[in-house]
Amino acid sequence: MSLSYPRSEEQRDELVERVAREIQLRGLTGPAVHFLEASRPYRPLGANAMLFFDPVLRGLFGGDDASASEILADETGIELLIARLEEIDEEITWDA
Repeated sequence: MSLSYPRSEEQRDELVERVAREIQLRGLTGPAVHFLEASRPYRPLGANAMLFFDPVLRGLFGGDDASASEILADETGIELLIARLEEIDEEITWDA
C-alpha cells in the first residue's frame, strides 16, 4: 500500500478539516478522539499500523478515499486532527 502524503502544510490542514468534518457528520467525534489518544503507543509503527486500520478507515470514509490514512500516518497530522476534533466538539457543545 503506498500512501501519497500532502505536499504542503496547507494541503495537510485541508485534509485534517475534511476528515474532522466527516467524523463529526457521523457523530463519532468523541470516539475518534479516544481512538486517536489510545493509539499513541502504536504511532512509531507509522504506515505499517495503517495497513491494520485501513479496512476500518475505508469503511468509515468510503471507497478509495485515502485522506484519513494519510493523516494518521503523520504524527503532526494526528495531533492536528485531535485538536480540530476537540474544537468541533466544543463548538457543538456551545451551540446547544
